[in-house]
Amino acid sequence: MIHRLSYDGGVDADGHILEPPDLWERYLEPRYRERALRLRRDTNGLEYLEIDGSASKIVRGGMLGMVGSMGRPITEVAPSPDHTYVKGAGFGAMDARERLERLDRENLEAAFLYPTLGVLWEAECTDAEIAQAYTRAYNRWIVDFCADSAGRLIPIAHLSLGDPDAAAQELERAVRAGARGAWVAPFTLTKKPHGHPDHDRLFAAAQDLDVPIAIHPTFEPKWAAPGRFEHLHGASFFLNVTAADAVRHAFTTLFQFGTFDRFPRVKIIVLESGAGWIGYWLDRMDGYRASVFGVAVPLKHKPSEYFRRQCWISCDPDEHTIGALMELYGEDRFFWASDFPHPDHTGDYLVELTELADRLPDAARRNLLGENVRRAYRV
Repeated sequence: MIHRLSYDGGVDADGHILEPPDLWERYLEPRYRERALRLRRDTNGLEYLEIDGSASKIVRGGMLGMVGSMGRPITEVAPSPDHTYVKGAGFGAMDARERLERLDRENLEAAFLYPTLGVLWEAECTDAEIAQAYTRAYNRWIVDFCADSAGRLIPIAHLSLGDPDAAAQELERAVRAGARGAWVAPFTLTKKPHGHPDHDRLFAAAQDLDVPIAIHPTFEPKWAAPGRFEHLHGASFFLNVTAADAVRHAFTTLFQFGTFDRFPRVKIIVLESGAGWIGYWLDRMDGYRASVFGVAVPLKHKPSEYFRRQCWISCDPDEHTIGALMELYGEDRFFWASDFPHPDHTGDYLVELTELADRLPDAARRNLLGENVRRAYRV
């Protein structure tokens, strides 16, 4: 069932699409096509993702049939040879015309689009060169996918920090082609923190282009996953709830390394990690800076001041603390996002969003529903 937002002006700050399975075979430069990302079937007929010629150790066992199944019963998408990536896609998850029709039915003006396979493969890619090639291919495709939408489907480029210079060059190319910003994973192939000066070339390019860089959760390499516990008896609940930790860590390194002082006009977006935590996080960073140990991080301003000046964060529609946080940290700093069509949320996001919007004053409501994200990305 497709619900309808009760208010006008809604813009989805983080919707997803399911890329066509042959995207990388078609859009990779010819010299890389033998190494394309592909969907294969194992001996039991279950789909898995092939990354640079090797079977994924994570994206396997038919789980691809579930990635586009928001709101559907488990019996329709549970792993089986018949439940495939393409068959599991919800309405509007793969076709641009369908996505526009979905937006009309939802009473939404626009959606910023992020990938699905693109948040899966980087966790198992160790070759920076092919990672750059994969992102370039996706970025060319997503601009084409959105091209005939009259600006309602908004392409966001995927960048990999394994080669910061190449990522900066790709940001410049992708923005010229039509992308309105970019996103990075919460880990790096080099294990260098996001705020490390080796990444300054990318932040400088983003600042010069006046486009935001978002940090978006992804599947993570084995070395980056939480290692505190064993015997979790199937860790999907634990890993999903704690996935935002990776984004928080990446975000925090921007303060640790003084990124906002070096780039006072760079724009950072925190996505798909909830927003209720941001109050504690800013208070803790402000408190540490004010302590005797704060001299170790020579920031010119309080971390909360950088947030109010240069950062935005998306909330889930079912969060209950957003109104208070908007009052405390700026009603111009918060978006909402659907995560459609990914299955770790229900399909009732617009019902929940309407309930959230009902509790907000008029100006804050308009900001949260669409005006903030439009201003951040200048659309």
